[in-house]
Order: sequence, then structure tokens, then C-alpha cells
Amino acid sequence: MLKKLIACSVVTLFLVTGTAILSVASDAGPEEITMVGAKSKKPKPSIFPHKKHQDSFKCAECHHGMADGKQVPYAEGQDVAKCESCHNKDVLAGKKSGKLKLDTIKGAGHGNCLACHKKMAKENAELKAKKIAKCAACHPKKKK
Repeated sequence: MLKKLIACSVVTLFLVTGTAILSVASDAGPEEITMVGAKSKKPKPSIFPHKKHQDSFKCAECHHGMADGKQVPYAEGQDVAKCESCHNKDVLAGKKSGKLKLDTIKGAGHGNCLACHKKMAKENAELKAKKIAKCAACHPKKKK
């Protein structure tokens, strides 16, 4: 009887631990993210294929955190907040990188996403042919 109780306890411990690990590891965020500008509908909202990018890049290539008002590199397992939780007029008021305002989703997206798309299109003829560096790559026309 004691052996059965110990065996059941061990199996239960493995199941609970395995489930906890899988639930943490499987939280990869949404497959697709729609980002809408705060002020207007122009340009159209950007549709970000998150899952498609996860298959090709490491999280730290796009994500980062904030500490003491400064950007810090992403660390594996770090909570990932929505971009607009920092990229807004209250948290990053007036912050710029070159000509880009970082206090907006548009500034952050164009600074990070568009720069990467342009670089990849320059290096890869197939991606250039798909026009990944054009506005419509992220801001598709609405389907009627």
C-alpha cells in the first residue's frame, strides 16, 4: 500500500511539474497582432504576423524591457508588455532616435521593423520581390 502511495505521488509530481513547464514554455503570445495608431486610421493599422517572425528570429531581436527609463535587452523568460505600455506620450515623452519619435508605436515600428525589412530586402532578392520593405507589407488593404 505504501509503495502504491509513493508511486502515485511521484507520478502526480511529474504530471504537475510537466504541465507547469509546458504552460510557461507554450505562452508565445498571439499568432497575429494588429497595431493601431493612437491618433488616426491613416496609415491603415499594421498587421504583425508574430508567429511567422518567431519561426525566424529570437525574441531578443525585437523585444526589450525598460529599467530606470532606459531600454534594457530582453532576457529569456522576461515578461513582455504591450509596446504601447512604454511607447506612449506619458512614458517616453519626446524621446527620439534620429528623426523617429520613440514615444509612438509608429516610431518604434518604423525604427525597428521597417529598418529590418529594408535590410532583408537588400540582402535577399526573393524578399525584395515580395515587397517586404513597402508600406503594404505591414499595412495591408482591407479585404472587401
